[in-house]
Amino acid sequence: MRVKCVICDEIGRLDDNLPLAKKLRNRPIHTYMCPTCSERIRERTEARLATGNFHFYRSSHPAESEF
Repeated sequence: MRVKCVICDEIGRLDDNLPLAKKLRNRPIHTYMCPTCSERIRERTEARLATGNFHFYRSSHPAESEF
């Protein structure tokens, strides 16, 4: 399956039997992000969390208390 990263527009390939490929095929609202972009976002989010000025705003939904 051919996929395109939503951030950098890099075109890649996924095996058709991977769970991610099935999710992208069956639910068009889901998007693909390449490993490079995912790693960059993870690192920057962790850096913002480390500053102490970044807060997660969560709803009052009962499932949110598990986090």
